[in-house]
Amino acid sequence: MKLETQLAKLAELGLVLNLGITIDDLLYSLDRQSFEDEPFECLLFSLGIEVEREPWGRRICNSVWNFDTECIVSTGDYVEIVRNLCGLTGEPDYLTDIVDYINIEGGECWLEYNIGDKRQHWTIEPNDDWADMMAIAYVMEDLQRDGKQFYTKDNGQAMILFYLDRETAVKLGDLCDEDLEPVIPA
Repeated sequence: MKLETQLAKLAELGLVLNLGITIDDLLYSLDRQSFEDEPFECLLFSLGIEVEREPWGRRICNSVWNFDTECIVSTGDYVEIVRNLCGLTGEPDYLTDIVDYINIEGGECWLEYNIGDKRQHWTIEPNDDWADMMAIAYVMEDLQRDGKQFYTKDNGQAMILFYLDRETAVKLGDLCDEDLEPVIPA
């Protein structure tokens, strides 16, 4: 399936390239055949990352995030995770005053943020450089609203995350011949 056709089908589901991102940005990292031999597989992965050339720091699609769960090294790493999750919901400032503390060797890790007028505090279970998925699930629960939830498509040690309503998740799963799983079952 042509790359342009795949992009058009995803656009019907609300998954579009960010402003200023082009097919050339996708083709910088992978050749066209990689995208077209396995429709949606490489494309969904690519939508969830940053453009791999200058200018740096440009997300390809704000509606998809390729979350590598082996990413915890120091204080600030959970703050970045929470910011990415908020970005997926379309409300990057939904959670505010996000702070974390990571001391893996000392066994002390935590995450805090405000949700409305409430201060949320989560103790994080240190596990080398792996994210604590229970703590991440708590954050996701705080973010889920309006009939949408976080869905995942497996990507080895990583996961491709989406924030969708159930109907859109089913349609996306049909496109890629794989059921998307809700991160937090309803």
